[in-house]
Amino acid sequence: MNKRIQLLSIIFLGLSSVAFSQIKEEKLILNKKREPEVKKIEKKKTSVETIKNYPPEEKSQNPVKYTITDVPAVSDFKTSTIQGQDVTPKFEGTAQNNYVQFGMGNYGKILGDANISARLRDRLEVGLDAHFLSTLGLKKEYPWDSKQSSTTLGAFLNSYGDKGKFNLNAEYGLNSNNYYGIYALEPGDVDLDQRVNQFKVNGYYDFYSNEILNDVRVKSSFLKDHFDAQENQVSILANLSKHAVEIGKSGINLNADLGVGLEAVNSEFAIRDNNTSNFVNTSLTPKVTFRKGESYLMLGSSFSFLNSKNSNDLMAGQLKNNKTYWFPQAEFQYAAANEFKFYGGVDGGLKLNTYADLLQQNPFILSDQYLRPTETKYHFYVGLRGDIDETFKYDVAAGFGKMKDIMFFKANGLFDNTYPLNPWAYNYANTFSAIYDDGNVSDIKGSLQYFPLANLILDGEVKFTKFDLKNYEEIYNVPLLTASIGAKYTMLDKKLLLGFKGIFASDRTTNSFMIEGVGSPMMYQSTEDTNDKVGGYADLNLSAEYKIHKNFSIFALGNNLLSSKYQTYKGYKVLGAQILGGVKITF
Repeated sequence: MNKRIQLLSIIFLGLSSVAFSQIKEEKLILNKKREPEVKKIEKKKTSVETIKNYPPEEKSQNPVKYTITDVPAVSDFKTSTIQGQDVTPKFEGTAQNNYVQFGMGNYGKILGDANISARLRDRLEVGLDAHFLSTLGLKKEYPWDSKQSSTTLGAFLNSYGDKGKFNLNAEYGLNSNNYYGIYALEPGDVDLDQRVNQFKVNGYYDFYSNEILNDVRVKSSFLKDHFDAQENQVSILANLSKHAVEIGKSGINLNADLGVGLEAVNSEFAIRDNNTSNFVNTSLTPKVTFRKGESYLMLGSSFSFLNSKNSNDLMAGQLKNNKTYWFPQAEFQYAAANEFKFYGGVDGGLKLNTYADLLQQNPFILSDQYLRPTETKYHFYVGLRGDIDETFKYDVAAGFGKMKDIMFFKANGLFDNTYPLNPWAYNYANTFSAIYDDGNVSDIKGSLQYFPLANLILDGEVKFTKFDLKNYEEIYNVPLLTASIGAKYTMLDKKLLLGFKGIFASDRTTNSFMIEGVGSPMMYQSTEDTNDKVGGYADLNLSAEYKIHKNFSIFALGNNLLSSKYQTYKGYKVLGAQILGGVKITF
């Protein structure tokens, strides 16, 4: 394999984590980007050996190209209370897809992973995927229970036909944690348990040729938690396209695309205000792209037809809304050279805020949420990206947008002020609720990748985001600045793989409560601080894996090595310095 192909492979692997602003992609098992803070797995190869007529000739005529993809800084990192981030570098280029690994560390941490697949026929593959991580929590920091665990079990099937490939996967996940972030009271030994069960079934068919029907995706999710909250979600997306239509002899190619989507979400909560919500969103996204070489102009639109219903015990009746939305979609790129590519555009869209999505951002939210969609009316952006001698790649951009119903989290106070405290796990000023406000957003972001040596990869990202809200002076629990730096280095004929990852975030504004008992019989009186601060953090992580034998390796992880018990949200400290070691068997 020549040097160019090697570089292309490294770049593709380094850019595999992409965040989608509208619908969060639930990739199928083989392509799935797992949450790094609670799982440690080796990505499986998504390709199959070349056989006759696979892929078809028309597919192979499209050369592979790579570009720097805009990825928000630390987009795949949630400052986990279980661990900082799994930064273990992965051995690439191995044909051994099956593995089993086990590890143990301080804080009572136990890690177990397995991925087993088998080729039933040349074009049919099935497999199983399992992951487990648990910790005993911060026993020296909190007198109450703060242990957590995460379990995922999945099965998948991949079939490669003459005209396209089909993927199907089913996954069950159980996340068990505690509402342990109590800072304003001393309740003693209490039951703070919260558990979330989620079952997903996804299907995907991709045609090799981009003729008319490009691909079809079906995704479904069923969620239930410890407090009887339930949420069902299903989405269907079909992409129609006609690509590579030559316009005369100008050298300009025309690509035409039309996305047709349907998404339905039903959420029901059984505590506090008994909120219920139902959303049905139909979307159309037509666009045409004129391309010449690396320069292009894309013009399009996005239409959404939303039917929404909300109700709770505080409303006199059900709130219904039917509305049609239009959003601009346009982008250009002028490639003066490979080193300098100027681009810009405008986009927008409608995002349905679901209970499942909110739990991914903040697992300590109350199991009763008023849900409404976030509308990005428009977002303008300009930037510059380039590739310098296939050694240094960069991308910098700035943008400005107008949004409606921006979602963020506000801390809840006490729901019951009488003495003794009601033993509900969420009634200690230790939960959060989603709130919404209109406003403008300004952002500046940059990313780079540097390959000084064949066995060394360096990368970095930074993002500055400023919200100007209509009703709130500051947005709560959103840092102004986030950044990350990383490195991956191989030694000893690729037997030793070393990794480093640094995650940084600035201070965040939040609201908080001071609570004191007054009167006889005692009542609890709370005072809200609307301008409290949660400190920023620097989270440094190291990792190493040594392959003793082609089928056996040992690994070690060091997370949050500065031993900073910073807080993800007010009251919720993360684990200190963590050391975990283990073994992995591949076959």
